[in-house]
Amino acid sequence: MARHSRKLTPFSLSFLDIMSCGFGAAILLFLIIKHNIANIPVDKPVQPLTAEVSLLEKEIVEGKKGLAELTNTNDELERKIVIAQGLARRIQEQVQESEGKLARLKAMSPTDELDALRAQVMELEAKKKSLEAEASGSGQDTRSFAGQGRRQYLTGLRLGGQRILILLDSSASMLDKTIVNIIRRRNMSDQRKLDSAKWQQAIATTDWLSARFPLPARYQIYTFGTKVESVVPGTKGQWLEVKDLDQLNDAIDALKQTIPSGGTSLENAFLAARQLQPPPDNIYLITDGLPTQGRKPTTSRSRVSGKQRLKLFNESLQALPPKVPVNVILSPLEGDPLAAHSFWRLAIRTNGSFMSPAEDWP
Repeated sequence: MARHSRKLTPFSLSFLDIMSCGFGAAILLFLIIKHNIANIPVDKPVQPLTAEVSLLEKEIVEGKKGLAELTNTNDELERKIVIAQGLARRIQEQVQESEGKLARLKAMSPTDELDALRAQVMELEAKKKSLEAEASGSGQDTRSFAGQGRRQYLTGLRLGGQRILILLDSSASMLDKTIVNIIRRRNMSDQRKLDSAKWQQAIATTDWLSARFPLPARYQIYTFGTKVESVVPGTKGQWLEVKDLDQLNDAIDALKQTIPSGGTSLENAFLAARQLQPPPDNIYLITDGLPTQGRKPTTSRSRVSGKQRLKLFNESLQALPPKVPVNVILSPLEGDPLAAHSFWRLAIRTNGSFMSPAEDWP
């Protein structure tokens, strides 16, 4: 059959041609729209992440501080290890020396052995006399003090010195170890405050220390809250003689009538210690926590945070007399977790000692 020819009409375009035209129009429209968006000004700038940057910088600073503290602790441990190793070598040498002496004694005749034993007895008698002479002036019998059951204690405190200063915290926190009971006792009668077990232990600790003052030495006993006072009236800034036993007994008796009150200014206590001339060569600090006041007492009733107390403690160290051992006796106090670590570091830094006594000590 013959094929009929078709006439060309506008509707005879293929479907693909129509789609191509449509896509071209869409692309052209997209380019026009994107160009216009690029020219539209941005009204709201991107918020800078200042807060996040500050937080990260603060965390970095805190991390560096923690690293420095760990480094100091590590150095101290390494120093103690070196000391322990030296002591171990010394003990080993003494053991070897004793073994050598024993071998020589075994090789001696009975007469030689008897002479050697006599020589050792004479040497021991000489050492005994020397120790008795030292004990006569060591201060162990300066005053009598008996704990419960007349017990003897190994405390680790570094006793002695020629100019001994006792700093006794007499703030209201010394009334009890819990915040609630401190507030309760603060509103009680003076006698109930004096009868506080924690305060009585602090007085007994001072009494125990005073009984071990060397006779040739001098001393001073200060109580400190927001102000610093000597337990012997009119003697602030003066050294007292240990050999004046009547005055020393009167000082302890006066301390037994002192009533704890107010806040705690450790900076004023260290300033009073610095003003003593000549400076002390041994300090005993009896307290229960970080200070709540600075050099100038504040009347604010707002609670002092742990960080603020730590800051006051660090500031008080600037007033501490240089090169003086500080022996810390820390009583318990609720809500002050940074106290033990801070006072332990103070004792280590000054070549002093640190202890937290049991409830029945001394």
